[in-house]
Amino acid sequence: MKYTSYLFLCLASLVTASEDQFVFSGFTGSNLTVDGAATITEDGLLELTNGEDNIKGHAFYPTPLRFRKSPNGTVQSFSVSFVFSILAKYADRSTDGMAFFIASSKNFSDALPAQYLGLLNDQNNGNRSNNLFAVELDTIQNKELQDMDDNHVGINVNSMKSLDAHYAGFYEDKSDIFRNLTLVIHDAMQVWFDYDGDAKQINVTLAPVKLTKPKRPLVSVTYDLSTVVADPAYIGFSGATGGVINTKHCVLGWSFRMNGPAQSIDISRLPKLPNLSSKSHSSKTLVIILPVATALSIFVVGVLLALCLQRRLRYTEIQEDWEVEFGPHRFSYKDLYGATEGFKDKHLLGVGGFGKVYKGVLPVSKQEVAVKCVSHESSQGTKEFVAEIVSIGQLRHRNLVQLLGYCRRKGELLLVYDYMSNGSLDNYLYCDMTEQTLDWAQRFHIIKGVTSGLLYLHEKWGKIVIHRDIKASNVLLDKDMNARLGDFGLSRLYDHGTDPQTTHLVGTMGYLAPELVFTGKASPLTDIFAFGIFLLEVTCGQRPINNNLQDNQQLMLVDWVVEHWQKGLLPETVDRRLHGNYNVDEACLVLKLGLLCSHPIAMERPTMSQVQRYLDGDVPLPELAPSELKFNMVALMQGQGFDSYVMPCLSLSPVMSIETSAELCYCKSMLAL
Repeated sequence: MKYTSYLFLCLASLVTASEDQFVFSGFTGSNLTVDGAATITEDGLLELTNGEDNIKGHAFYPTPLRFRKSPNGTVQSFSVSFVFSILAKYADRSTDGMAFFIASSKNFSDALPAQYLGLLNDQNNGNRSNNLFAVELDTIQNKELQDMDDNHVGINVNSMKSLDAHYAGFYEDKSDIFRNLTLVIHDAMQVWFDYDGDAKQINVTLAPVKLTKPKRPLVSVTYDLSTVVADPAYIGFSGATGGVINTKHCVLGWSFRMNGPAQSIDISRLPKLPNLSSKSHSSKTLVIILPVATALSIFVVGVLLALCLQRRLRYTEIQEDWEVEFGPHRFSYKDLYGATEGFKDKHLLGVGGFGKVYKGVLPVSKQEVAVKCVSHESSQGTKEFVAEIVSIGQLRHRNLVQLLGYCRRKGELLLVYDYMSNGSLDNYLYCDMTEQTLDWAQRFHIIKGVTSGLLYLHEKWGKIVIHRDIKASNVLLDKDMNARLGDFGLSRLYDHGTDPQTTHLVGTMGYLAPELVFTGKASPLTDIFAFGIFLLEVTCGQRPINNNLQDNQQLMLVDWVVEHWQKGLLPETVDRRLHGNYNVDEACLVLKLGLLCSHPIAMERPTMSQVQRYLDGDVPLPELAPSELKFNMVALMQGQGFDSYVMPCLSLSPVMSIETSAELCYCKSMLAL
């Protein structure tokens, strides 16, 4: 009985709560609501993430709070304090960050991890209807979100672009000198957030946990939260990871009060932080007892040195001084070698224009990955090329294959991607008649997914990314049969390609836009041309160029669809494997949209944002007659001032790098459209 009473008093000292205030000095016995990767340990530590990659976790105060005295009133003054720690295996490097938030709902199922911190996604970021306020602790610099650096505190309203931000640190009370703090450190830190409802003033203060609250705030902004905060609203924490750095986002204590300063958190009762540093292994010591064993010891040491040298040569990598800044994106060759069991053939997924692709399982995180082995030459452009790979690794979208990192070894470049368990789309389009194919609903879903991914590359990210090789074999399917666009932005690798169907122009026969054939200059419009051919390919279940065995000529898929359209037989071009089980209106829409996107005149093609509106039915497809797609390409090129390109193409000029008879046939067919 005495023991039970003592335990009750201990819990009461850790958690104190009422309608307008609460304080948690550790979370043992608390009734917080958690989701995703978030959990409360036996010691009372709130872990928002558990060290895995690309995850998110949330913790909420269980009941919504009333921030207004009346339905039409303004948000009252309130104060928040919490103790946190961002733990990483490597000092000063983590991914991606955490935040305290106020939201109208506890449903964050559509939110993305990484730079969106589990709060928003690429579609709703910046929408006023989000009713979201957050104080972010960000440890990754995302330029598309205009982050100031990779170690800052920001105030966010309905967006992951901060309203205001400041480098992490605090101002000393006596000297007013600013002292830097590193957010990724094993020690705990405390944040104070205060809102003055009368002055509409927001103050955020940061300091080491053992210091009292500094008088001067770190970030101060005037903003009326009545325009953002719903009533009632939920408060809580969110954490998210992106890359391959083992990171945990932890909260040790939390205090809140309406219309007054938050109650002090009892630092002495806070839970202990876990240790993420690598475990040290004690080495065995060989003791020589008898002089006779000396010769044997020398022999053993010699054998061990030889084995170590052989092992070192097996895992030798190329790593130059400038690659230190790309550390988090670089994998060790040893890890990739182990993940693929020495790149054995049983793990081979396929061979393409880049080289061989292997399936692997990373030794520590047990994450399934695809490792692409590419030949490369060490030259002055290597640094810029690796920088481009790291930049592409920052692209995150549900319809893009995530590029996780790279490794360089001798004359080989290894690229590490998320593993897509259902392989590439072309395996389902061109399988045997006896094998199961995709139904129309799945194809239409895949088309919309590729549209969303390409729209992100062209218009939604901070920079324009041109894919250059859109085709069914570059569309991969995850475990839920969602489309993921792969091999984007890596066009420089094609210089070393071995795929006979891939030209030095960067692209694949049948998908090259006319202006790309003649000028060699890629643009978003050349991507859209290839996307149009892709739409026809998915709907018709046929390759862009088919060999006619009767008269030994090549048949263009575009020509075949246009001819059927002219005869009023457009539905007959839909893949016969569907046996007529498809939505005719949707199929005809996709076919016409495919012809519009692959229009010979570049300026007649729609943008990807227009394509998405057409597919969603928000706007009708513009009227297009089949006759508009038939014209004299030579006359068009001469009218555009490309006379010098026409005859060289027909005469196989080395400038165009058109080397095979198949490519010549394709060039001629483009001229005969």
